[in-house]
Amino acid sequence: MRAAKQYLTYVSAGPFQHAVAEALRLPDTYFTRLRDDLRAKRDLLADGLTRAGFEVFRPQGTYFVTTGIRPLGERDGVAFCRALPGRCGLVTIPHAVFYDHREQGAPLVRFAFCKRTEVLQDAVKRLAGL
Repeated sequence: MRAAKQYLTYVSAGPFQHAVAEALRLPDTYFTRLRDDLRAKRDLLADGLTRAGFEVFRPQGTYFVTTGIRPLGERDGVAFCRALPGRCGLVTIPHAVFYDHREQGAPLVRFAFCKRTEVLQDAVKRLAGL
């Protein structure tokens, strides 16, 4: 418990301190299952995006798979994201909105994989039709 108290001093916001304290009480198996589940979902989506023709940057520590759209003949991520719902019923986030120099992020978009496996399987099928 001493380590938990020591760790809590590094967390700045009050509500986070309570959340961290609760998380530290969970068994290691909880985190192992969470890690394995998210890794499987990441791989499912990343593999599907690769098959659909995207340039895929497989992440190590986020809920998003960043992709390049140039292999699809696209250059403008914002336009691509606006058109995607009509093309296959999916949404994604353009990276340009995170850049000071938007043109640097223009050919990149990201997809979230923190979803139910069935949702990701359906998304992969829809993306195959691009």
